[in-house]
Amino acid sequence: MAHRIVTGALVRGDRVLLGHRTPARQHSPDRWALPGGHVEAGEQPSAALVRELREELGVDALVAGPPVLRLERRPGSDDGMVMDVWPVTYWRGEPTNLAPEEHDRLRWVTADELASLPLAHPEQRAFLRDLLARG
Repeated sequence: MAHRIVTGALVRGDRVLLGHRTPARQHSPDRWALPGGHVEAGEQPSAALVRELREELGVDALVAGPPVLRLERRPGSDDGMVMDVWPVTYWRGEPTNLAPEEHDRLRWVTADELASLPLAHPEQRAFLRDLLARG
């Protein structure tokens, strides 16, 4: 069974919020990633994202509609992963790093800056550039 992951692309003007995964993380250490996390048993994915953004960033986000991007991986020795990504343009509160064991810093990045950052999921790069271009 695949792990269900949800992430949110918080967009403010021409920037998107990324978290730098700590070097101690098991998966994708020392890489930049969208905030989010695992869907718990019985939880709707959009509700899981609202919960994860509250836990990690201290914001109350509006997550509406279906995800706009789905990534699927089926590695041989792992159960695999399904990641849904939502754009998030409305939230209450100022994003703050409340999960320093997961991310050692947060950063608002432009589309141009995305090109040089090592991303945990590089297949998101084109999606994020397009999202910021629509600004």
